[in-house]
Amino acid sequence: MKLFNIHTHRLNIPNSLFNAERDINSLSPNQYFSIGLHPWYLYDKWEEKWSEFRNYVTNQNCLAIGEAGFDRLRGPKLSIQKAAFEEQVNTAKIEGIPLILHCVKGHDLLLEYLKNTSSHPQIIWHGWNLKTHLAEQLLPFAVSFSFGEKILDSKSNASQWLKNCPKDRIFFETDNSEEEIDQIYQAASLILGLSVEDLQRQVIQNWNRISSKKLK
Repeated sequence: MKLFNIHTHRLNIPNSLFNAERDINSLSPNQYFSIGLHPWYLYDKWEEKWSEFRNYVTNQNCLAIGEAGFDRLRGPKLSIQKAAFEEQVNTAKIEGIPLILHCVKGHDLLLEYLKNTSSHPQIIWHGWNLKTHLAEQLLPFAVSFSFGEKILDSKSNASQWLKNCPKDRIFFETDNSEEEIDQIYQAASLILGLSVEDLQRQVIQNWNRISSKKLK
């Protein structure tokens, strides 16, 4: 069974979306990937790096922009983070592909952007583990949620939101953990009372709804 992994840092894992910012030259020919400027690694001349990365976006296996976003704990000043984020969301919108969001203590910054932008791309908040009321504030916008190893803890914020999250906004990932994607799907299956097969179909359907680059 092919269980789609929306976000991983483990290279050349089949049916997964590899975060390629730091390993773009190590990809196998059939590897799905995302490319973006992570807020941790921004610098004053980030425009030059993005100009280089922008060339990879039209590759048929580049399914998303990211990780991109905001981090108040690590990274340059917020003005730089905001500028880099807006450049990347504009590219995602033009290409019709989602943006994989990294967001640490930046929920308000994302909301500010969403409320002040008339049109934005589909955004997938990866590794969601915030409280339910914060997730609900994002539902009026084109924001989905990707759940990772935190749902293995039944008391986590991630587990609580997964129970209530609209099914058409759900994705699953391993990120940089050692867990396998089937463990994440199995945990979600128990939480939602759905079979792994149903979740597999739901995730593919969700992806194909929000992206111009379809999965089979």
